[in-house]
Amino acid sequence: MEVNLADSAQNQILLLAPSLLGESLRIQLTNNIPNLAIFLKPEKLTRHPCLVIWSIETLESLKSLEIEIHRLEDKWEPSPILILLPSKTRLTTDQLLQLNCAGIIQSPDLETLINAIKTLRNGGRVVKLLPQSSSTKITTNEVPLGLFQWLLESGIQQINDELRLLTSLLTKSSEATFIRIILKGRLRELNSAKRLLLWIWSPIRSSLGSKIQIAEQAQNSKISPTENYEPNINLRERSAIAVWESINKHLKKTIEDGITNSTGNLLAIEGLKPEHRKELMLNLIYQLDNLISKLRKTDQTSEELIQSWESNELELRQQSLRSLAGNYIRIPLKGELKPVADQLLIYTDLSQADEEIPDPSQMLNALLFYKPVEVGGKILPADDPRALIYLEDLVGNWLVRTAELISAEILSICGAWPELRNFLLSPGLISTRELERLRNQLNSQSRWCELIQRPIQLYESKRLLYKLQKGSIETYLLTEPRDEELRQLNWAQQQVALLVEARDALAPQLQALLRRIGDLMVVILTQVIGRSIGLIGRGIAQGMGRSLGRS
Repeated sequence: MEVNLADSAQNQILLLAPSLLGESLRIQLTNNIPNLAIFLKPEKLTRHPCLVIWSIETLESLKSLEIEIHRLEDKWEPSPILILLPSKTRLTTDQLLQLNCAGIIQSPDLETLINAIKTLRNGGRVVKLLPQSSSTKITTNEVPLGLFQWLLESGIQQINDELRLLTSLLTKSSEATFIRIILKGRLRELNSAKRLLLWIWSPIRSSLGSKIQIAEQAQNSKISPTENYEPNINLRERSAIAVWESINKHLKKTIEDGITNSTGNLLAIEGLKPEHRKELMLNLIYQLDNLISKLRKTDQTSEELIQSWESNELELRQQSLRSLAGNYIRIPLKGELKPVADQLLIYTDLSQADEEIPDPSQMLNALLFYKPVEVGGKILPADDPRALIYLEDLVGNWLVRTAELISAEILSICGAWPELRNFLLSPGLISTRELERLRNQLNSQSRWCELIQRPIQLYESKRLLYKLQKGSIETYLLTEPRDEELRQLNWAQQQVALLVEARDALAPQLQALLRRIGDLMVVILTQVIGRSIGLIGRGIAQGMGRSLGRS
């Protein structure tokens, strides 16, 4: 139930800010919101405030800020607290999201502030932060690097420089299609080379200093989901429905901005026309919205909920594919007009399961029953900014992986139905050769991931998640226990994990051997060869001296 702002008995707000800024904000807010009483000093309040606004000029530490917020909450409970932050702070986005506060806004304009006040007064939640500055530098203690460490660091730095150059070239729409294909191929080669370097040397990365860890973060695309992320959360209320509405709205906006591949790997969805990529993703999120609404109306336990999800997921995929193909479009098939949607549903297998999709129970329990979410070892309410970002990542990962499954099936049926290529696929894949080349590359990439990358990720307790952000598909590695999945691997995959374990065990001995060889080479060069060269030079100099003396 919304609060009526015209009710003067409920319109007292406490504004804690420097005198000049506080007076300016008080005048602007009272001029734009009728019947609003704003007090700059607590002693002038005539009743308990409905909202406390605290404007902060400088931030020194996260701990002191948390202490002050707790004091305000204890003193003015149950009034929500709205924190106004300056545009530049020493705290990262991750640190600011840890603040257990109803509202956090960074450098707001007047309209944003007014909307935030209305949302908080109606029992909602607001978080609006600026993206983390890319110029933030991490200072580390420099340590002398050996030859092998220097070669590794230098190689990774060169690869990163070329990757940035290729990425900037790919963002230019003026590049020809053939040139873009070459650039994408080179991009994949560089990423593979960097992964190979880090895979070989990762057991001894502790001796390489933090620079290699930073390079490994770049190789993993994103270690933190909030890196370079601009949280903009506006929940009208704290409920499962409001959480899903916020996620749904943000994902739709991201998809409508266009979808580009920023993962460094091939994606089957790239084979579709740009408009069909967008349409497929929007159809999936629309069908997911319908399914969540349907499940929300049922009274089921968690186990029954998972069973309902699994039984309805196939129908969800089919309906999304039907919406993409259209119910009335017909295309020739072996000389006879056939409805595209019906034929696609007949010849595609959408019942396949993606083992890399996380257990849907956590996502569904939060979106349906408003249950807490475990994020980074902490149990958080579903409306907490960190939990909401994590839930959005889970939904986005499900969208991308489901779209990949459907797109792969479309590419497969297009191989046997040439007339369908003009309708669904990008112009570059109309050729049979180009289509088969893409399918072979996707199959090879899938087999490599299944046989090599997945066992390694399971052994390292990591899961690759796809993230929809700013019109692109990105990736980051989520660390979570995966021991049960590791035990379920087949014999060949287990040998890969054992090989990684053997490499970890032998790496210290190899490192010691290389260090000893390096020390031996130094001794030979300085004590043996160096002294010999010195003696020879001294003899030549003495001989020349005698010759000059006789002359």
